[in-house]
Amino acid sequence: MDIDQYLREIKCEVDRGLERLLPAESEAPPTIHRAMRYSVFAGGKRVRPILVVAAGESLGGARDTLLHLGAGIEMMHTYSLIHDDLPALDNDDLRRGLPTCHKVFGDAIAILAGDALMTRAYQVFAELPNVPDATRVAIIREIAWATGTVEGMIGGQVADLESEGEPVSAPVLEYIHRSKTGALLTACTRCGALAARADAAQLQALTEFGRNLGLAFQVIDDILDVTSSSAELGKTPGKDQQVKKATYPALYGIEASRHKARELIASAVDEIRNLGIRAEPLRELAQFVFSRTA
Repeated sequence: MDIDQYLREIKCEVDRGLERLLPAESEAPPTIHRAMRYSVFAGGKRVRPILVVAAGESLGGARDTLLHLGAGIEMMHTYSLIHDDLPALDNDDLRRGLPTCHKVFGDAIAILAGDALMTRAYQVFAELPNVPDATRVAIIREIAWATGTVEGMIGGQVADLESEGEPVSAPVLEYIHRSKTGALLTACTRCGALAARADAAQLQALTEFGRNLGLAFQVIDDILDVTSSSAELGKTPGKDQQVKKATYPALYGIEASRHKARELIASAVDEIRNLGIRAEPLRELAQFVFSRTA
């Protein structure tokens, strides 16, 4: 299959869904809606909603339902980026090649824009079409866990902040990466599977695929922070090194980190070996993620 064409196609469909599901800029109060839309439509490959669609369609799920779900997850992801860029956290001026939300709208509106995207996302999940109520509840539970404090995004972010400038062991580094980034990516494959009414074996296969891909994704991000320019990265490179963040290159070096990412991608693909031809987009997406290290 042509993975580039597939990615463009699903991205366009996701963007149409986001356009429909987000409040219009003119809707009162307009400033918050401009800030929400500014960050959502600032760019990005839409990897997370594409994962939702690819996972769900590998089991015969309906694309309209999966796109609706993916749009909500993209809102959650964007909320996390807005907050991550704030001066109190990573203090970044650039995101996806553009000034970050707080640089354009100020810290207060940026905080509220992130909050608003999160709350809108949960409304989107609650209104997910063509699935039983129990499935909506299960998906909401998955997203809440993946973005929460125990083994989710917020917990990983806290551990990441507290480890800055400190020696970090391999288990702590893996916890940070699996929680901060990997948990939401795993939730994408699990929620896509749930929306497609996966059986236990299918859900397990897509869970392990997501876990391996999610960790690989953050290892690759660590590598790119060292090896890429600002234009290539879309944000300020070298920030991890400046604040002595816990990263795979810092602990293992660039080449060992690439090898780790390659192993994780291979493991991810192996987990879905029994899903057949409909899982080909997932396999190609995994290789696309690894290609970012080139």
